[in-house]
Amino acid sequence: MREAHPRERAVGIEHYVSDDDGVGGRLRAEDEHFRVVERERFETNPVDAPTGDYPYLVVRATLRGWDTNDFVRRLSNELGMSRGRVSWAGTKDKRAVSTQLFTLQGVDPEDLPSLSRADLEIVGRAGRALQFGDLLGNEFEIVVSDPDDPVAADRVTTELREFGDGDVAVPNFFGQQRFGSIRPVTHEVGLDIVRGDWEAAVRTYVGNPHPDEREATREARELVDDGAAWADALEAFPGGLRFERSMLHTLVENGGEDPADFREAIETLPENLQRLFVHAAQSYAFNLMLSRRLERGLPFTKPVAGDVVCFADADAPEAFPLPDVDREQRVTERRVDTVARHCERGRAFVTAPLVGTETELADGEQGEIERAVLSELSLTGSDFDLPGEFHSEGTRRAVLVGTALDVAQEPLTFSFSLPKGSYATVLLREYLKVDPVELG
Repeated sequence: MREAHPRERAVGIEHYVSDDDGVGGRLRAEDEHFRVVERERFETNPVDAPTGDYPYLVVRATLRGWDTNDFVRRLSNELGMSRGRVSWAGTKDKRAVSTQLFTLQGVDPEDLPSLSRADLEIVGRAGRALQFGDLLGNEFEIVVSDPDDPVAADRVTTELREFGDGDVAVPNFFGQQRFGSIRPVTHEVGLDIVRGDWEAAVRTYVGNPHPDEREATREARELVDDGAAWADALEAFPGGLRFERSMLHTLVENGGEDPADFREAIETLPENLQRLFVHAAQSYAFNLMLSRRLERGLPFTKPVAGDVVCFADADAPEAFPLPDVDREQRVTERRVDTVARHCERGRAFVTAPLVGTETELADGEQGEIERAVLSELSLTGSDFDLPGEFHSEGTRRAVLVGTALDVAQEPLTFSFSLPKGSYATVLLREYLKVDPVELG
């Protein structure tokens, strides 16, 4: 197997499944080169439906160069309301043209502001807010700029079809964005939180400079690592690093000496970012489990004895196959062939755990892998019995993701769809074979 880039190995992605050198190049040279459209499963009513029964305005936004969180903050400020009254199903990156739904509580159509690089279309009204579970998946159209060998796409596709037993498929890794593309520390913060070391979590996030960051940012982080007073560190941090500044401001106000001070500093961050820390720790362990499965040569398209499979969500459309994590089965030696046929027909998925308080690990070889990874990270499921947004019962996730892929030349363009939670860059890394920073 071909070894992954060092940045990828730092987040648990240790291999490529294709050996070809790939097309090279880079993604997101322009926002328009990375287009993503959400496909939701969410019922709406006409916009003139009674607001008492349907208090949420549903809006479809096409955003150019907007991170979802930044857009929500700006939108809520313009509407003069809290961020908590704006909901969405999936978070999108800044360097893209993205189309997705939002629900706005207690907002009328005439209240909508005009925002730059944002086209807002009123869809209707709803009786509840959007949730993550309302997202089916995403459709992508992605241009590769400056490829070295565009025709290599055909060779990589052949290898990925071999891996997917006929379908273009890759291990369902969590992509670099989950951990931080330039400074991948989100999972390290999460591991500190899960281990109960709130001070280490703060220092990992606020300190810990990376060579690829701007000089002023590196110098500010170095102050933290060198033990500078919190007030001095706050003064040094650039204004654009608002999360770090928010945490440091809390430490200055509270003294920054007791564990409770550091926990409160973490809790000044948006709730979705608080959850992301723990999710990133789970994702790192998951990536390691998939890498170890690859190393052992275990299949991804079908189970071996001891695996845990989830059956397909019967309500999900064929374009966005999803496992129903409430319908799982442990595969015995006697049932391997039967369950393999279910997987072949898209009725079941081999899974690995996102470890939490309710997680039951696999048996057999996959169970050995899972226990070894958790031992390596000094984690147990009970470690996720945490306060507030940090608590997680865990879940399961398919180890393989496949797609119907269309590749066009001049410019080299990849068009495909993926179910929710899967990363376009995890597929395209196999094609480009570049530093993940070039994947955006």
